Amino acid sequence: MKSEKHIYFLGIGGIGMSALARYYHHQGAVVSGYDRTPSPLTKQLEDEGMAIHYEDNPDLLPALIDKVIYTPAVPADLKEIAELKRRRLSLTKRAVALGEISKAHFTIAVAGTHGKTTTTAMTAHILNACGRDTTAFIGGIANNFNSNLLLGSGPDSTLVVEADEFDRSFLQLTPNISVVNAIDADHLDIYGDRQHLVDSFNSFAQLTQGPVIVKEGLDVKAQNIIRFGFGAQCDYKAEILKSEEGITDFSVTAQGVTTLVTLPLAGNHNVMNATAAFAAARQIGLEPETIARALATFQGVKRRFDVQIRTKNYIYIDDYAHHPEEIKSCLSAIRASFPCRQITLVFQPHLFTRTRDFMEEFAVSLAMADNLILLDIYPAREKPIEGITSQALLDKVNLKNKSLCPKEHLLEVIAERKPELLVTMGAGNIDRFVEPLKTMISQW
Repeated sequence: MKSEKHIYFLGIGGIGMSALARYYHHQGAVVSGYDRTPSPLTKQLEDEGMAIHYEDNPDLLPALIDKVIYTPAVPADLKEIAELKRRRLSLTKRAVALGEISKAHFTIAVAGTHGKTTTTAMTAHILNACGRDTTAFIGGIANNFNSNLLLGSGPDSTLVVEADEFDRSFLQLTPNISVVNAIDADHLDIYGDRQHLVDSFNSFAQLTQGPVIVKEGLDVKAQNIIRFGFGAQCDYKAEILKSEEGITDFSVTAQGVTTLVTLPLAGNHNVMNATAAFAAARQIGLEPETIARALATFQGVKRRFDVQIRTKNYIYIDDYAHHPEEIKSCLSAIRASFPCRQITLVFQPHLFTRTRDFMEEFAVSLAMADNLILLDIYPAREKPIEGITSQALLDKVNLKNKSLCPKEHLLEVIAERKPELLVTMGAGNIDRFVEPLKTMISQW
């Protein structure tokens, strides 16, 4: 695929945007961009030779730009956007650019309101470990690749792509095989209600040219549906055999053949993710035992049940969970893996609208911890909503040991309490605390 001469990214530091930037850079394009703040991701891009600035300043735009790719996460009133439009440059949405790449490849697209990043990473790892030429766009840093991008040899490689339902982005893709993991109400600022979200997932499924691999119980309509789950009627039936200390032994039964899998991850949700990836790999002809061997070497995704510290006295886990169902799944897996430990959860709510729409559900999920420390809501692209605050959420959590904490005091609060099992959780900038906390706890 021949790339544009100079591609400019607005919001280049996002997890999806940075993978696209890397892809085009590898194709030989000159890539540069703007982001609001520096981050480990933007530093990596700069180290790879991409010029990035952090000030919304039209004077910093390259003189010659052939293509502009933007994410809806950037504010529409950026001065740079006005200047790019004045230059009569068309702005291509990230999802559209990814859709263009999808058309050139045999594509496995992984969708779902939860689990899509881990399942995408698992599927890409299986294909790669089994010798299949693979290109993958992953919505997180896959530990096996230490990247959110896996580069194949070209258009003949199989594309594994995370299919994002936000802003209906996944409707730009052209899947040959697709996976649908979950359809829980989310992004109601976009969809209005769950039914419109379900309708969008059905539109995605109907774009799929081949099988649609769907978790049991989901209302997805397509011509060729393959069901996976724990139920006896599933085409790919999983059964957990043993789970302890973060390792799960389970079986997958399909077409009368049972395959044993040892997965180095905890939680029923990760067994479901692995079963979906197993089913996707089988659809392209990989053998069950080969898939099982690959899953046994899966190293997870950064910020997904990401064990940072594990000593005799202290455990520290970081997770991206930002929806009540994700919080519930993660805390359940932690409780099952470390049943004798008291869980101290530091949670940063993500978006005012999500906090408003799921206030009651958040309160129930957060109460699964033993101790709760709540940070202020991370606004991302949103303006504050009157009455929607972390204090309002905290008041609803039925937990004795709970408190609010300004971000600037978090390290000293944790240092004072020295929790035996600490969990940081959220999709905002709480990840900036991971390394400082890891360093501090390792010295206790």
